[in-house]
Amino acid sequence: MEAARVMTMPQLRGEMLFDEPMSRHLSWRAGGNAKCYFTPADIEDLSTLLASLPEDEAILWLGLGSNTLVRDAGFDGTVIAMQGAMNELERLADDRVFAGAGVTASKLARFCAKQDLVGAEFFAGIPGLVGGALAMNAGAFGGETWRHVVGVETIDRKGNRHKRNADEYQVGYRSVIGPADEWFTAAIFQFEQGDGSAAGAGIRQLLARRAETQPMGAASCGSVFTNPENDHAARLIESCGLKGYRIGGAVVSEKHANFIINDNNASANDIESLIKYVQQTVLDQQGVELKTEVRIVGGVA
Repeated sequence: MEAARVMTMPQLRGEMLFDEPMSRHLSWRAGGNAKCYFTPADIEDLSTLLASLPEDEAILWLGLGSNTLVRDAGFDGTVIAMQGAMNELERLADDRVFAGAGVTASKLARFCAKQDLVGAEFFAGIPGLVGGALAMNAGAFGGETWRHVVGVETIDRKGNRHKRNADEYQVGYRSVIGPADEWFTAAIFQFEQGDGSAAGAGIRQLLARRAETQPMGAASCGSVFTNPENDHAARLIESCGLKGYRIGGAVVSEKHANFIINDNNASANDIESLIKYVQQTVLDQQGVELKTEVRIVGGVA
């Protein structure tokens, strides 16, 4: 594919890139090219884009790229990048906060602490954006996103915008089911009023614990697998002796077995092959089928 180039479209105000290497945008620092890569200027710009796309156009929504792997053959569709877009963050009432889908989860946690709201501290441990946290009911350190959601704003494939209540969604562990072909653009969260200083201290403790137990700074996607009921994926993987197991440039972290690291210019195929190997080994030795938390998209070379 040719090098990425920028095209300014009259009806769009955001940035559109073509043949864009996804390795530049994914935390694994691997992956093929996307046909189109668009960062909207705002919600109206996003609406214009969606209304202009063919009905059969494949769409990939991207936050910080921490839970996505694009195969080496690339993504034959449009990537919509939310980082830097829709980052409104505002306290609405005594215990409610409005957050755009482009706000980082860690920023939401810190904002709530400064506003003397408690219960949002766990968001500091989620390496992604509010939009992604809503889409998968992301959690960390015992907290989960949808326990605090009052309502959401969404957009559909035709660019129409909607406001919905939390009870319109079926929410489970790392699972959210709602109206088809709608994506989250913002949410209203509810937290408890309390001691913001204590919440800030709690955030620092969580981050310190994360640094002690997870391979921070390494090229990874965060947790690769969801935890089976009443168990932990990391324990199962470690019990199979897979810490340090390598395929090409991809390796199971020695620090936390539920992390796969791009240790030496790994290809997306190296990473996916290691994911499948870990799944098969755990199934064979432990009788447990591990499910991926990471999304794997794109064609096969």
